[in-house]
Amino acid sequence: MTQIKPWIEISRETIFQKYGHKLDKVIFKLPSGVESDYYLTGKDGRIVAVLPIDEDNNIILVKQFRLGPQKIIAELPGGGVDKNEDPLTAIKREFWEESGYTGDFELVTESMINAYSGAVRYHFVAKNCKKIAEPKNSDDEITEVIIMDLDEFKKHLRSGQLSDIATGYFGLEHLGLL
Repeated sequence: MTQIKPWIEISRETIFQKYGHKLDKVIFKLPSGVESDYYLTGKDGRIVAVLPIDEDNNIILVKQFRLGPQKIIAELPGGGVDKNEDPLTAIKREFWEESGYTGDFELVTESMINAYSGAVRYHFVAKNCKKIAEPKNSDDEITEVIIMDLDEFKKHLRSGQLSDIATGYFGLEHLGLL
């Protein structure tokens, strides 16, 4: 049986970097000795997402246009962590900006984005969520708050029609609501 060995990074060149996204061309030396090019995204990126729940076990989602699927979807609030920001501060800011709500936040876990990225996603829950303001919309991020009861949210989660499915499942499991 062949033993799995780590690959050795020979070089890295940033091909593109804009709007918090980055694409690197990385040359690796494989265990066989062959050198091969790979394209990796977001080596240093940090992303946050939250499963927000109110006192009645309703889930707070935000509906917005998403570029990748090119459609409007209802999803869990979240976004990028700024350079000198910690994940907890980032998710409180993102949740407030996108929804106008606040709550009692707790980090559930963190995970990798995918196998071709070094970026990390921090998964939070926010309990006892309450509206304190209107969403802070901008030209490129217009949101509408959607409130779903727990059963409706579970169906939505199973549909796969949101971008932070893992946060939904991690959060529900953490709260004992799966």
